[in-house]
This record gives sequence, structure tokens and C-alpha cells, in this order.
Amino acid sequence: MRTRLYRNGALEKEGFPVEEVSDHVGDPEATVWFDLCSPTPEQLNLVGEELGLHELAVEDVLTDHQRPKVDVYDNHLFITVYGIHLDEGRLVPVEVNVFVTPNALVTVRENACFDIDEVVRRWDASSRLASHGVSFLLHGLLDYVVDSQFELVQDLDGQAEAMEESLFDDTPPDGRELQRAMYVLRKNTARLRKISMPMREVLGTLLRRDQEIVADPVMTPYYQDVYDHVLRAAEWVEAIRDMLANVRETRLAQQGFRLNDIMKRVTSWAAIIAVPTAITGFYGQNVPYPGSGELWGFWGSTALVAVASVALYAVFKKKDWL
Repeated sequence: MRTRLYRNGALEKEGFPVEEVSDHVGDPEATVWFDLCSPTPEQLNLVGEELGLHELAVEDVLTDHQRPKVDVYDNHLFITVYGIHLDEGRLVPVEVNVFVTPNALVTVRENACFDIDEVVRRWDASSRLASHGVSFLLHGLLDYVVDSQFELVQDLDGQAEAMEESLFDDTPPDGRELQRAMYVLRKNTARLRKISMPMREVLGTLLRRDQEIVADPVMTPYYQDVYDHVLRAAEWVEAIRDMLANVRETRLAQQGFRLNDIMKRVTSWAAIIAVPTAITGFYGQNVPYPGSGELWGFWGSTALVAVASVALYAVFKKKDWL
């Protein structure tokens, strides 16, 4: 567990037991943050009783795979967002639930893969804004979440562009490796889209003027900046999806062209082989034919095979079928 106490915009205390939170929540000049990682239902129920959290919000924490959202209750907000964790190149979202009261912020992480220390570092780097209480703490958390998603979008875009350019290299990549890389990239993009697109609604709800818990004229431009990053990330994800669709279509078109080229070559060689086969088959009939049993008949058929084969080869080569 991580805990912090801000009073009058200054960090007064951290690392204290969660049991002391109730002693500070009643102080309007104090702002409390504490973090829970994979808590038990008993721990969540205890926190809910201490802060007067709605039972439906506590229940949502215990239910996995919530959609990114903001639920507005009488005395608090309940927010669900997702952090980014890469496991061997595959995107694994980490659910983070947030309870926001007038002077307390509670973060509940699904597991330790979400780097809460980076959020704390951002708070320390912007300590001049700490006097704005919960609005300041929530901004630092959302800013880290959105920036992580934005960085991943940039990385996926670079991978998609590199994959697109590799299709026209002199030495194209192995088909099986390209197919696997495209599958992983499409999977990561789809997962990122599911957690980045709803963030527009999350930030849009928080920017509404009627949200008194986080409404702060000084912090509004900072939330607006996060909202701008959310919009850019969502648009970029859609652009990556279109790019991957173009890569897939281009790959299929190249395979079709290559198959047509192979079929032309096979057909051309079959035609070349068919001519001597026809000639020798004709002269191999059990009926008399010109030159049968004569030396000149053998040489004439051989010359006819050679001339016809060379002529067909020249014609197909001129048409670029060979």
C-alpha cells in the first residue's frame, strides 16, 4: 500500500497506515491519496465504509474487464482506466479503478504491472499545483495513463510503416514471419483501440462544468491538454488500422501477382514440352508415316521438335511469360 497526505498544498506525510485515512478525510484542508494493489473484497468493503463509497462502485472493482468510464455518485466519482503493459511484445491492459471524493483519491490496481511510482514522480515534478488537491492528483494519474497509450500508438505506427515499406524491398520478408508480425500488430492495435477510444468520454465527462469534485479553473487547461492527447491517440489508432488493412490488401495482391507469374511460367513450359510430346507421339503411332524406317525421317522429326520448342520459347520470352 502507498499513502500520502497533502495539507495546504504541501506534502506533509506519506507511508502511513491506511487505518489513519479516516482521521484526515474529515479535514477540509487535507488531501489524502492511498493506493491498493490487488486488494481483497474485505479490504475494499472496509475502504468503502470509511469513505462512504457506493456499493455498486465497490462491486465494479471486483468485476474484471470494466469498460473505461466515469460513474457519478452523490459524494464521489468512480473512474475506470487502463494502463499499458507489454508481455513479450503483446499488449496486456492493466485495469486501474479510481475513487474520487472531495479530498481523497483512491487508486485500485489490478496488479503491480501498472507503474504507480511513475505517477508519484509526476506529482512531485508538478508539486506547485498540489494546492489544487484531488484535481491535481487525478490529473497526474490520467496524464500518465494517456501518455503511456500515446507512446504505444507512436510505436505501433512505426511498426506498421516499417511493415508497409518491407513489402516492396528487393528481398521481401519471409511470408510466415510477416504474417505472424501482422497478426500481433493487429491484435495490439485492436486492444489499444478498446481502451483508448472510451477515454474521450472519460475526459469529456470530467471537463464538464457540473463536476464540482474536480472542477477547478486553474486545472482545466491541464485536463484539456490530456483530452487533446486522447483525441490524437484515438485518431492515430484509426489511421494505424487503415494502414494495416492496406498492408494486408497489398500483401494479398502481391501473392496474387506472384501466383499469376508462376502460372504463366508453368503454362509456358508445359506448352514447350507439349509440342515435342505431340510430335513424338504422332510418329510413334503404329501406322506408316513419312520417313518411317528412314534416317531422314528421324532427323526431320528431331529438327521439327527443336525448331518448334525454340520458337515457343522465344515467343513466351518476348511476352515476359518466362
